Amino acid sequence: MTVQRGAASQEEPSPAAQAATVRGLQEQFPGVRVWYGRATGSWWAMVPLGGGSRLLEAAQPQALRDSIMQVRAAG
Repeated sequence: MTVQRGAASQEEPSPAAQAATVRGLQEQFPGVRVWYGRATGSWWAMVPLGGGSRLLEAAQPQALRDSIMQVRAAG
């Protein structure tokens, strides 16, 4: 799991921004579940892989996108 501390101190995105980000990432990565954790202040993704799923966490949507690409490339 990728963990970046200190994310909770950032300002929470608006519900519309959260929905747009989730929609964009899920369209880019079909089958990946994405959400914003209000309690953690982090972006999360559950990435299905051949041998199971991988839970990822990132402070910013771009970092989550990069992590999704990395774990998918690694298989």
